Amino acid sequence: MSGEGSPTGQYQAEPMDCSDVRVAVVAASWHQQVMDGLVAGALRALDDFQAVAGDVVRVPGSFELPVVAAALAEQGYEAVVALGVVIRGGTPHFDYVCAAGTDGLARVALDHGVAVGFGLLTCDTEEQALARAGLEGSEEDKGYEAASAALVTAMTLRELRRDDDKKRAPETA
Repeated sequence: MSGEGSPTGQYQAEPMDCSDVRVAVVAASWHQQVMDGLVAGALRALDDFQAVAGDVVRVPGSFELPVVAAALAEQGYEAVVALGVVIRGGTPHFDYVCAAGTDGLARVALDHGVAVGFGLLTCDTEEQALARAGLEGSEEDKGYEAASAALVTAMTLRELRRDDDKKRAPETA
């Protein structure tokens, strides 16, 4: 299972007060049952972290996640949770969509300096996707994990920027 090796103890993200973090969720529409679970998990994490989703935007598929995530970043969101699922089929389409989604979301994070929660499932089977969707009986909750990762990263970026601002501030006599 993909969750093997996930952080525990001091390295596991504990819910914190993120009530002032501007966060949006962008979610694909394909594989509705899986997507409903991922979105519900992300919203549970936002609730646990006391954050409020400014927008929950649905897009046609996982290929469209990066462009909408970029638009949300341009609107001033500090965190964008990107949720989708691509299930392997009999053509190379799987490889292209997974690569485009992954590379595009990484580019959004780097180009815009925002936290992007990576909740794009890339699975061989529908059963694998369901096992990660955070539904009753699922082994993992990747929507929750993506949202909590985005929030923790947004808070880390905020702190790093504060520290950088302090270093740049002119000293007063």
